[in-house]
Amino acid sequence: MDDVLRLCVWSSPRNVSTALMYSFAQRPDTRVIDEPLYGHYLRVSGAAHPIPVDVIASMESDGRKVISDVILGPCDRPTLFMKQMTHHLVDIDLSFLAKTTNVLLTRDPVEMLPSLDGVLDKPTLRDTGFKGQADLLAVLREYGQEPPVLDSRELLRDPAGVLATFCGRLGMSFDDRMLRWAAGPRPEDGVWAPHWYANVHRSTGFQPYRPKAEPFPTHLEPLLAECQPYYDTLLELAIKAGD
Repeated sequence: MDDVLRLCVWSSPRNVSTALMYSFAQRPDTRVIDEPLYGHYLRVSGAAHPIPVDVIASMESDGRKVISDVILGPCDRPTLFMKQMTHHLVDIDLSFLAKTTNVLLTRDPVEMLPSLDGVLDKPTLRDTGFKGQADLLAVLREYGQEPPVLDSRELLRDPAGVLATFCGRLGMSFDDRMLRWAAGPRPEDGVWAPHWYANVHRSTGFQPYRPKAEPFPTHLEPLLAECQPYYDTLLELAIKAGD
């Protein structure tokens, strides 16, 4: 195996995953890739997402080829940061995870679910990624890994501190260029960016954490009850602001 740090950040949707990708894109030692398994996921799952035909046409949609040619493929920089969605791991041989450095990125479902509900019609537990993250944690531990866990609220409360601790866990130095980026899209964005990335395209850095003021939608309460135990487990492991 080569000496590239192949960083798979397994996120739940409607998180700060794109902002984190933009953050790592500021590092001169890092190449970033946006959701390389998205086309595969849409092809095999038939999930009702925006512009599925365009997404599948825009990228390699055979999961085996994505793993061999992209995730484990050539990289011209010491670090390859791959923004990944946990729920994309459908009909995938997970043995490649033994060759990657894996991270779990989560968000309080009280804050995430209303946002997801605004994009997907009738989201399910699978769509949220929470159970998938808990299952993935068990798989990674079988491979002898104890993946760093990031929580969006903790990251937004202390971007510099949490990122510094996170980089230390990865064996790399923190670069304060990770805290700022130019507004607007990046060339690495997937074709789905106009449907999902409006907020991050307006940003120039991590936005200060602000709790949601709106009441939680009652129709999402059953889904929240499903998600909460998985999130609570992940939160216990997360890097905390001030660590």
